[in-house]
Amino acid sequence: MSKPTLDSPVEKTAQPRIGRARSHTRFLVLGLIFFITVVNYADRSSMSIAGTDMTKELGMSSVQLGFVFSAFSWAYVVGQLPGGYLLDRFGAKKMYGWSLTLWSLATLVVGFVGLISTPVLVSVGILFGLRLFLGIVEAPAFPANARITTMWFPTKERGQATAVFNSAQYLATAMFAPLIGWMTYTFGWRLGFYALGVLGVAMAIVWFRWMNVPSKHKRVTAAEIDTIRSGGGLVDLDESATLSNRKSTVTAAQFKELFTSRMFWGLYVAQYAVNALTYFFITWFPIYLVSSRHLNILQAGLIAAIPALAGFAGGLLGGFISDHLLRRGMSLTAARKIPSIAGMALAMLIMFCPFTDSTPVIVLLMTLAFFGKGVAALGWAFATDMAPKEANSVSASIMNAFGNIAGIVTPIVIGYIIAATGSFDVALWFVGAHGAIALIGYLIMGRVKRLEFKTSTASTADKIPA
Repeated sequence: MSKPTLDSPVEKTAQPRIGRARSHTRFLVLGLIFFITVVNYADRSSMSIAGTDMTKELGMSSVQLGFVFSAFSWAYVVGQLPGGYLLDRFGAKKMYGWSLTLWSLATLVVGFVGLISTPVLVSVGILFGLRLFLGIVEAPAFPANARITTMWFPTKERGQATAVFNSAQYLATAMFAPLIGWMTYTFGWRLGFYALGVLGVAMAIVWFRWMNVPSKHKRVTAAEIDTIRSGGGLVDLDESATLSNRKSTVTAAQFKELFTSRMFWGLYVAQYAVNALTYFFITWFPIYLVSSRHLNILQAGLIAAIPALAGFAGGLLGGFISDHLLRRGMSLTAARKIPSIAGMALAMLIMFCPFTDSTPVIVLLMTLAFFGKGVAALGWAFATDMAPKEANSVSASIMNAFGNIAGIVTPIVIGYIIAATGSFDVALWFVGAHGAIALIGYLIMGRVKRLEFKTSTASTADKIPA
């Protein structure tokens, strides 16, 4: 039987178009997941801006607010493994789209809490439940970002690509903290939740209509796919045939390897420490500005954007430095660790804030700390470099689960510290100490390479000297 040509009807839907020698569809894909991640983090952090007015209206205490803040992460951590399994089983397009739709609806509903007069504990319980649901349905988001990056980008572009989508968390605060602060100050705390919910549903419609796997995307060319594949990108990761044959994502023995690898344990510890600073900034930082620095909610929203913009710049710079070092011939281990270690050392400057009463100096220290944290936030680059092909999303989800334990611990511990001491001083020392914990994680990690399961034949693609 004759071999089908590129022009045959059988092949037209499966082959990328070849009208141009080059295309840059991968950067459009990166732009889309970047803006979705901005919405993702705006949904997570919106309660920190609205928190002061919300607690006054609903009658919540600082400890109750701390538990409401942490509810997201309890569910987010628990949802990581199921989310990773479903991503490996059904692919990123379907799982990410439904995740985005559901988390947007959950955000929208928060705005209705307390419209009918209810006891404080009832309102707290409803908010806690909504934040739990938000955590569950957002669980696949960042592993999906990592999976999409692994499919669409060669290894030497992946540090920058992961830095771009990860830096969306900072831009979310920079964009939405002033906006939601203004909405809260002018119209009350509910409007921000309504606006974010509607925006997320609109983004979900765009996602389902435009996104696809590399080989079937309407904009991609064969040349671009060849560039990605030859550079170590796993372009076939979400192909229908691959997904349909993947009845079990990982075996029990393979799963055990993800928990016994020294390299991965170093990553888990470092990601936890990096996220501790993130959760301080997206939960308690605006409240710190209002209660300790005596700013109003509008001023707090504007000032909260300054460290966020620095974190955004640091996040992009960290990815650029890492990939630049890699292209210059430095090992993968050194290229990923150098900006990570330097950034977390800088992040420890937050511990000096209790020694000054000057708000401008405090904002400067916070800005430098968050810039350093942004430079160091290469956890998802580590994950895409280290994840075995057979469990790409499961391994990333495990890392994300450990990392987001910080989202449980940090808000609750800070809430209790404030209740016990009446100030943020000890809380800031607690947050800054995580810089040292991250450095320990990078030491434990050792050499960075793609994990090859002992119980399977792993792909030899994407190997870079470490």
